[in-house]
This record gives sequence, structure tokens and C-alpha cells, in this order.
Amino acid sequence: MADSQSNALLRADAGAPTSGVIHVRTRLTADFTVIANALAQRRGSAVTIGVAVYIASLPTGTLVSIAALCGHFTEGEILISRALRELETAGYLERRRERLPTGQIRTRTYFYDVPSGDPRTDPDPEGPPKPPRPRKPSAAERPAPSSAAAQATPVLAPDQPVEPVALADPDPRAVAVLASLRRVDPRLVLSEREAARLAPAVTAWLAAGVSPSQIRTSLTAGLPDPFLTRPVGILAFRLRETPLPAPPPVSLPARPAVPPFQTCDGCERAFRAPEPGRCRDCRRHGRGLPAAA
Repeated sequence: MADSQSNALLRADAGAPTSGVIHVRTRLTADFTVIANALAQRRGSAVTIGVAVYIASLPTGTLVSIAALCGHFTEGEILISRALRELETAGYLERRRERLPTGQIRTRTYFYDVPSGDPRTDPDPEGPPKPPRPRKPSAAERPAPSSAAAQATPVLAPDQPVEPVALADPDPRAVAVLASLRRVDPRLVLSEREAARLAPAVTAWLAAGVSPSQIRTSLTAGLPDPFLTRPVGILAFRLRETPLPAPPPVSLPARPAVPPFQTCDGCERAFRAPEPGRCRDCRRHGRGLPAAA
């Protein structure tokens, strides 16, 4: 006889959902990163979440600039920059300018697992905790000035105008070059004080023999999008090094003067000579000489 077969449905697992995703969990003991649900389930761009998870998985000290992230992801610079701005606005990312012991300024990037958390409460074992920022005292916490300091501090009357600090007169040519930058890039708008600050460096470039058009090209070519600092900072960085002066023009040796054409007195053939006379052949054969008496 054939084996008996039943048409009854198999019993479904009581714990499995009837719809939606079914997780197959695997316990990881190495090479994993803990991500908060608030970040993983954040509404918005998937690129932002992907960039955040990637940065969280990197060890401390890894370069996370826009160029480095564009080299890892297939998205372009615009999407990566937008994702970093969203993480910075949400409080997951912080970019701070710090001064090194050598005096140089460097931008340091801090990434927080929880935006509202304080990294000092749960320090990262891979590195020292971030030093706290000095808090500005409120008006009630500020100490009252002493009588000597109050006497030394001048008090202006309510109707007395405040005189602005006078700046050195900048080079008009350098100011004209700086003012023309906004025609190339509308973002390069400078104030009068910022132009006076950059004018000496532009004057040094002009003295080195660089034309105004070349200066505009050097200052406006390949600018980042968006600016991570004020335009004056970017222009000051590009003007930091004065270019070498132009080499002197090479003097070519003077060409010898070409003698004019003359008509030979013997054969009436044209030849070049500084003065009228006979050509070389007539002088060789003695033609064109006056007859002997």
C-alpha cells in the first residue's frame, strides 16, 4: 500500500509574526558596534544614518573628512556634506577648532553615541575624555567691579558716540582685487575691516609680479561647497604664502646689422656692402679698374 498522506496544514510557530520582518539573531563577540535605536531608527535621509553608523564603527583617530567619506561611499560630496550637517544639527557630530601646542589651528571632530549625553560621564576607553568648555557666568554670578577698576574704566554718556578704531589705509589696488572676487563667486563678500586685513597680503602678491587676474583665479579656483568657515578665513589661508617674484626677462644677444645693397661699379651686380664699390668677383679678377695711361 502507498504511504498515507494528510492534507492538514502544518502547525505554525506560535512566536513568529504573521507579517513584517523576522530577525535571525547571531551573537557577535568581535567586530561589532553598538548603535542606539534613536540613531538607527531616525527619520530622514538614509545617507545620514549610513554615514553616522560608519563613523561610529571607526576607531578613534580615523580621518572622517568629506574627501575621506566620499572615497568610501558611492554618494557624492553634496550628499555627504548634507549628511554631516544634519548630524551636527542633531547633536551627534561636533567640529571644533583647537590650538595645538605648536600654535597651529586644527579642526577636531567629536562623534557622540547619544546627542544629549555627556562623554565625561562614560569616557571612551580608547582616548581621554574631552575637556569641558568654560561656561560663561551669568549676570548674577559676575563679581562686582572694585572701586579702583570702576574709576579706571571710562563711562560714556548715553548721547556720546563711540568712535571706531582707525585702521591703516590699505592699498587701493589690493582692495579692488578683493572687491572683484564677489563677481566670480557671490559667496566671497568681505567687510571693510576684512578687506583691510587681507590687503597687505594681496599687495605682496602684486609686488611679486602676479597680475590681478591671476590672483582672482588663485583665490576662487576649487572653493569648497559649502564653506565651513567665513570667506575671510579661506582667503587668508590661500594668501598665507607670498609667491616668488617673477624671474627677470632673458636678454637675447643683439643681431648683427645687415649691410645694405650696393651696385657693383664693374659688373653692375647687386651685392651687400657698407659702402659703394666693387663686388667680390670684380675685386678678384681686377674688373672695373680705370685703364692705365
